[in-house]
Amino acid sequence: MVSIRSSCIVIPSNSTPNGVMSLSEIDQVPGMKHAPANLFFYKQNHNSSSYTDVTKRLIDSLSKMLVPYYPLAGRLRRIEGRFDLDCNAKGVQFVEAICDDQAKVVDDYIDFEPTEAVKDFIPSIDYNSIPLEEWPLLLVQLTRLSCGGLCVGIGVSHTVCDGWALFQFIKLWTNGHTPPRFDHREFKSPPALLGCSDIKTEQDKPIGVTVLRVSRDKIENLKKEAQAKSTYEAVAAHMWRCASKARQGDPNQPTIILSVADIRNRSKPRIPTNYFGNAILPALTPTCLFGEILSNPLSYTAQKVRESIEILADDYIVSAIDYLKIQQQCMDSLRIGSPTGHYYGNPNLNIGCAISLPAYDTDFGWGKPVYVGVGSFINVDGRSFMMPGPAGDGSIVITLRLQRQHMEAFKKFFYEDIGRFGKARL
Repeated sequence: MVSIRSSCIVIPSNSTPNGVMSLSEIDQVPGMKHAPANLFFYKQNHNSSSYTDVTKRLIDSLSKMLVPYYPLAGRLRRIEGRFDLDCNAKGVQFVEAICDDQAKVVDDYIDFEPTEAVKDFIPSIDYNSIPLEEWPLLLVQLTRLSCGGLCVGIGVSHTVCDGWALFQFIKLWTNGHTPPRFDHREFKSPPALLGCSDIKTEQDKPIGVTVLRVSRDKIENLKKEAQAKSTYEAVAAHMWRCASKARQGDPNQPTIILSVADIRNRSKPRIPTNYFGNAILPALTPTCLFGEILSNPLSYTAQKVRESIEILADDYIVSAIDYLKIQQQCMDSLRIGSPTGHYYGNPNLNIGCAISLPAYDTDFGWGKPVYVGVGSFINVDGRSFMMPGPAGDGSIVITLRLQRQHMEAFKKFFYEDIGRFGKARL
């Protein structure tokens, strides 16, 4: 009914403690064998990775789990009637199999009974021919059905742990390789400049820096014109239009804005306000064309910015974390500012925003600061940062890096259009 394709021993991914671990009196009572075994059936997920990728991810994540759970990679030994655990990192058994019965689908095994019908899905070893000291303590079998569904069979020596402990292990293991539910374009390569075969050509162009100041009244005009819900949404949309005009690219040029969003109030449960660490995730707009941005009203562009923030609900956050967990081998390319990281310059923008932070509440005993600004930030085209203005009146200050060939045109459009929006309602 089931054909074994391969069998391997999975060892811890890093070095682990060696030595003999004494087992308790209670551990001596349960049986030595891998019973009861548990079977987990899954229907085909058309958004999931290929079967080969699934197998590799299971093995890789299991190897990592065996570092903190290193006793599972050991072997039992019997001394004067008692069992001890030799933590020797010999590993656990992983079997890959295929169900030969083409007529069988996952639905056939709903409410299955523990009979011969499911015996082949259960990982096993030959207890009669293999000495106790060589038994892997954990057995895993991944079986593919003809319908595309999967069965994961797991057995553990009952001498080592009980059902509760096993399922805690399984929960942590599955959290380590859960397939992400969303595509997560924010971690992938952004649009490149049309006709540019070498991104380094754009990266090497001279870059200038400027500081843009926007009063509260001008922000209100922008928000009304953009029909925006927030200052960031309105200002980012305006900057996107100005950059698209200043860069004078092909109307069919794809472009995006990458930003970051605070997820403290978006996660479930909410992350405490006193949490110390990074609680932000990239926020990426839908891909637009220069022509779309310039031919539509500002409200169109603001809606695209809004979508990049609104997608960051709890399910998306969990999926993003799952995505990052399976990208450990290429994490350098995801790090902001990394030499091998993605380039968000022309035709794109990378906007940071700190306008809601209490920057001007910083009093070391000399009163509040008269000005707070960004002293250094990533030196690449299209990078900008919004800060609250010094007067505490709702104004903002934007530090912007842009290719020098586009800077003056950008500043001209930036201030002229804001003024035009205000006059249009007089």
